[in-house]
Amino acid sequence: MLGRKNWLFAGSFEGGRRGAVIFSLVVTCKRLGINPTAYLADVIAPIPTHPNSRIGEVAPRDWKMLRDQFAVAA
Repeated sequence: MLGRKNWLFAGSFEGGRRGAVIFSLVVTCKRLGINPTAYLADVIAPIPTHPNSRIGEVAPRDWKMLRDQFAVAA
């Protein structure tokens, strides 16, 4: 794995956790056939105002499903 040695020192434990979350999202997007850049650009901006009760809507699988439904309706 390319990142193994590069991420040995993430600055802090919390920095390592955050890096792992981002990496996990990118890999999940790739496996689902989603452009990770488009996903992150669409999801990161509204996070401060997005209700916690609807957090599932921004998960890659549900995000793709909503996008596909929108594309069919349009």
